[in-house]
Amino acid sequence: MINQQDKLKKELDSVGAARFTHSDYKKGQLRHIVLFRYKPSVNAEQRLEVTNRFMALQKSLRNNKPYISSIEEGLQSSGENADQGLEQAFQVTFNSEGDRNYYVGEPIVTDARYYDLAHQKFKAFVGPLLALQGVLVFDYTVNTKSHK
Repeated sequence: MINQQDKLKKELDSVGAARFTHSDYKKGQLRHIVLFRYKPSVNAEQRLEVTNRFMALQKSLRNNKPYISSIEEGLQSSGENADQGLEQAFQVTFNSEGDRNYYVGEPIVTDARYYDLAHQKFKAFVGPLLALQGVLVFDYTVNTKSHK
């Protein structure tokens, strides 16, 4: 079975980076959920810096226009004991898969003309602060149809 990363790379190869990352590519609301688990040595000041830098990504521009619809952040507060040690959540909303593809960039999009360098810098910053397998990412297109 082909995994999602391979599927997206194949799609990128098929349509080209300019189309794959265009704001009009596969329009529709898309959520990008990011969950972090930090190393035990990461202190409150470092966590605040992660939050501030992540939230600042909402101001990122492409062609002098914002392309991220919204970003929300919060700390784990469930009592279900099913959090697998994940501590912090971010939910990023895009208006198309193209915007999401531009945001994600590497490892899917490798041509720097077609991805957000600010997000790449954020990933390089946060990576050393995360525990082993300390990030979970889940994307989905918002389904507005009723399930009956």
